[in-house]
Amino acid sequence: MSDYDVIIIGSGPGGYVAAIRCAQLGLKTACVEGRETLGGTCLNVGCIPSKALLHASHMLHEAEHNFAEMGLKGKSPSVDWPQMQKYKQSTIDTNTKGIEFLFKKNKVDWIKGWATIPEAGRVKVGDDTHTAKNIIIATGSEPSSLKGVEVDEKIVVSSTGALELGKVPKNLVVIGAGVIGLELGSVYARLGSEVTVVEYLDHITPGMDAEISKQFQKTLVKQGLKFIMGAAVQKTETTKSKAKVTYKLRKDDSEHVIDADTVLLSTGRRPFMDGLGVDALDMVMTDRGQIQVNDKWQTSVKGIYAIGDVIEGPMLAHKAEDEGMACAEQIAGKHGHVNYSVIPGVIYTHPEVANVGETEETLKASGRAYKVGKFSFMGNARAKANFSGDGFVKMLADKETDRILGCHIIGPMAGDLIHEVCVAMEFGASAQDLAMTCHAHPTYSEAVKEAALACGDGAIHM
Repeated sequence: MSDYDVIIIGSGPGGYVAAIRCAQLGLKTACVEGRETLGGTCLNVGCIPSKALLHASHMLHEAEHNFAEMGLKGKSPSVDWPQMQKYKQSTIDTNTKGIEFLFKKNKVDWIKGWATIPEAGRVKVGDDTHTAKNIIIATGSEPSSLKGVEVDEKIVVSSTGALELGKVPKNLVVIGAGVIGLELGSVYARLGSEVTVVEYLDHITPGMDAEISKQFQKTLVKQGLKFIMGAAVQKTETTKSKAKVTYKLRKDDSEHVIDADTVLLSTGRRPFMDGLGVDALDMVMTDRGQIQVNDKWQTSVKGIYAIGDVIEGPMLAHKAEDEGMACAEQIAGKHGHVNYSVIPGVIYTHPEVANVGETEETLKASGRAYKVGKFSFMGNARAKANFSGDGFVKMLADKETDRILGCHIIGPMAGDLIHEVCVAMEFGASAQDLAMTCHAHPTYSEAVKEAALACGDGAIHM
């Protein structure tokens, strides 16, 4: 007899959701976590703390720029950085304790420590070995490194260090114009830092619809962020309190140096499997160092599954959650499913940026005939009233069938608005289906309806 039906390694969004779902399905379940708190990177040093700082810094921006026009007079608030850090920590604590409560409620055992898999069916944590019929690897990811850049989490920091700086830097250099770098860059720009983003490519946010990406960069420039594009970082050099970033411009190979109080290395993430023992198991890996799985999330080793950032696909918490649910259901003898073509992505700057499905670039590359419907938030009454008129909704639909193929939004509450399109796509809806659905007025969501109308005879308010 095994100790458990399932042992999940890692308590991030994929791991803790898999654990709870396994328990709900009647499986004796344990979750191994080496941190002092549950929730993985997302809840402890990722999604949740960064959103707390994004929210706090946006409130400061509103006070400084929009309160007076609304008749809210008075001195703008000053930044109490230690108190903002306490607020961030309280947000983390509330969420991680919530997962601990859910484990107790669902009778999931938390095995504290770091796990090794000596063989299929066995998980070693410290001096103890536990047996399980099934093992799910959900160990997540860690920040990628870059040659010539040594992270000390003091002056040159990863996203983890950027969340807990000792003070707001006067000058911040962000290496990489991806989601994490731009979110944290916008936080510090609002708090008063001079932020310069150094990006190897000629555009920000790789993989995003190009039109949205261009608009997004223009918006961030208006907010004070500076961009050096087409620049390959060569090295960073640090003193006790400063750093120098050396980069070469790809267009002419010229070398330049920029000074900073803090450097944020934000060039992506890589699977985290330190000490797990997958090499000794001869587990089949992909060319990118991820665990290879089949359509049931089974690895090449019988009885071992993998989900989340350690396997192929976007490194998103909600993608890992869906895989955790589906994997648990597979193990329980049910049919788990994830629709990988309808996984939204969100950047939580202000305005927010959200997307789902195809981009114009992917549709052109595939040769598929499509049509575009666009609507600016300047035509949305609620957005104008709330100083949020920048941005637009862009909907892509099949030219013949009108079926929605993708949607891209830059504007207020984009991360929430995208989900009505996700639901529509799950049901195979047409743009007309969405356009004929009554939307409350005045709401931001009317902009989505108008973009759907624009795929047909045209929007009403533009």
